[in-house]
Amino acid sequence: MTQITDPRVTPAPTTAPVAGGARLQVESVTIGYDRHVISEALSVSIPDESFTVIVGPNACGKSTLLRGLSRLLRPSTGQVILDGADIASFRAKEVARRLGLLPQSSIAPEGITVADLVARGRYPHQGLIRQWTETDEYAVLDAMAATGVTDLSGRLVDELSGGQRQRVWVAMVLAQQTPIMLLDEPTTFLDITHQIELLELFTDLHHDGRTLVAVLHDLNHAARYGSHLIAMKEGAVVAEGAPAEIVTAEMVEAVFGLKCLVVPDPVSGTPSVVPLGRDRGRPRPNR
Repeated sequence: MTQITDPRVTPAPTTAPVAGGARLQVESVTIGYDRHVISEALSVSIPDESFTVIVGPNACGKSTLLRGLSRLLRPSTGQVILDGADIASFRAKEVARRLGLLPQSSIAPEGITVADLVARGRYPHQGLIRQWTETDEYAVLDAMAATGVTDLSGRLVDELSGGQRQRVWVAMVLAQQTPIMLLDEPTTFLDITHQIELLELFTDLHHDGRTLVAVLHDLNHAARYGSHLIAMKEGAVVAEGAPAEIVTAEMVEAVFGLKCLVVPDPVSGTPSVVPLGRDRGRPRPNR
């Protein structure tokens, strides 16, 4: 998968973080759904220009945290800080110019083509005066090329496979050209080849200076591609830091309840989790 960069495409806007703080952070947040609290007094900071991956067991608060970071879910106490101000104080379009979100599940309008859906990523850049420009056109083309959906541009989204649709949604977020990207289970529905291609693309974006925050279920993928991990359990942050620092057999057992060995990945050298399994040491029957 290759990302095309055209000189006519406007680069992602950047805003310097407040002195002493990251661009995106959570301060003493209590957040949940209706009266059901998922996380209480949660504080976490997203390192600038990092590829931060949130990991943890099901229903531990990973997606809830991501929804709070994106302003989709408003905390009952505390605040989410974006570029030094409460994210709730920004207009919706201004937030959308600063951060893009790929939610866990998305529904495309009926009868929309791939190209038209990806083009919707340019909506935050439109206005009464500024209409569709060549810059927008190249941003869409660039995003489709980067996610490998160019050949699908004229197809209806609802005719595509789950994996194809997922790549189209990623393309829409890329077309938004934000300096911060929030990705909730971006590899869902993808086969192993497209999972790796997408994670490699995210790594390239991270190396180009964007800040990415992703929820992933595969701990080995998280450790291999993420530069910063946040491990959660029961709504709280249990550990955070570089994969080599926090991915240990003790952490995996404490967070996931899984006994394992942690060994170096033979390709990347990053931590790799090998489950021990319940039948270790038992003789295998002859077949």
